[in-house]
Amino acid sequence: MTLPRLRLRDEVAGLLDLPWEIPLAEWSDSGSRFRELPVGPSRHLVRFLVHGGIVYALKELPEEVAHREFNALRHLEDARLPGVRAVGLAVRPEQGDAILVTEYLRHSMQYRRLLMRFRGVSSTYRDRLLDAMALLLVDLHRGGVYWGDCSLANTLFRRDGDRIQAYLVDAETSEIHESLSDGQRGYDLDILVENVAFGLADLAAYQGRIDEMEASIDAAESVRSRYGAVWSELHDQPELMAGDRQQIRARLRRLNDLGFSVDLELDPVSKGAVRLRTSVTTRRFHANELERRTRLRTLEGQARILLNDLAEYGAWLEHAEGRPIDPAEQADRWLRGVYRPTQARIAREVGPDRDLVQAYCDVLEHKWLRSEEEGYDVGLEAAIESYLAAGAPAPEVVVSAGGAVLDPLAALDLESAIADNEGLIS
Repeated sequence: MTLPRLRLRDEVAGLLDLPWEIPLAEWSDSGSRFRELPVGPSRHLVRFLVHGGIVYALKELPEEVAHREFNALRHLEDARLPGVRAVGLAVRPEQGDAILVTEYLRHSMQYRRLLMRFRGVSSTYRDRLLDAMALLLVDLHRGGVYWGDCSLANTLFRRDGDRIQAYLVDAETSEIHESLSDGQRGYDLDILVENVAFGLADLAAYQGRIDEMEASIDAAESVRSRYGAVWSELHDQPELMAGDRQQIRARLRRLNDLGFSVDLELDPVSKGAVRLRTSVTTRRFHANELERRTRLRTLEGQARILLNDLAEYGAWLEHAEGRPIDPAEQADRWLRGVYRPTQARIAREVGPDRDLVQAYCDVLEHKWLRSEEEGYDVGLEAAIESYLAAGAPAPEVVVSAGGAVLDPLAALDLESAIADNEGLIS
């Protein structure tokens, strides 16, 4: 057979020797490098392969569709929009198909597992999921991306502090434009609402909660208003009284709370009035601030929680020592005295395949819940002990009734995966 046209990024050049010329279903697994991972409904075959300790998704699909998806995913990466990374494409013109290679999004979950595993409080996390879907579509539309098949099944989710981040994982129908018209945005939003309603109703039926199916459809409709509220916040140009600094600050705070860094313009429009214009970047306002102060790189929601923790610690330090303390010293002492020691305490229980930053955020949430129950601040030490005694719970890890970890990534054999030239699929 003719070797297909290959495009491989440097990080996966070791995959060159794989049998790209034959159908993906016929690849044998003599090196035990395939992994069985949950995958949503798909028109095409998807298999997961371990290479260099990283999991990659291989999807076989028609050539034209593969090119479109590869280019769309690369655009998302270049524009720093939330989506999986495309790292390779093998095109087989003789068969008219191709194999797309993407990097598996670590610590991610599909919507079913997310809503079924979050401490049993489905409605709370359902709302967070709907917020995440609305924000994802806003991000895509701001970047000129028409999704065309917005759905829960085509999205992966990561816990991000006390929020959820959504990532596009299927771009087969996506189109890239300089900008989107209101009609394109509206049609994409209609598709999202319909598909989210179907996904939530399907989940309710799966869980035997038939009486909640109608409520699930109503909840899906709220994505429209969530999307509209964020879009308006980003694009409206209100006229304000020139001296109304509080209203200007309130608008900036709302955008910052959503994660957006903001550049501000005030243009006089009449005597005593100004028009407020804002230009925003990607949603990393708190993440950038945390990195500036501590050099920690985190997700946006995680950073917001860690900055609050740092601020509380700094206030306690100043009270305890009776003096003002420079922010740089506060950050250094928080890292050395609180954050890193806590991570070291929980790392063994959490394990190498969990997000350790998220686990620290979970400890803080656990501390808040325990304090609410007890009626006083139980303190970090007691929260750590209680969190570890509970088994450091997280929905990313599926545990059977017998206590065995069922998550395939948690059982990843890194030693065999690191060998680039051993156990290659043939």
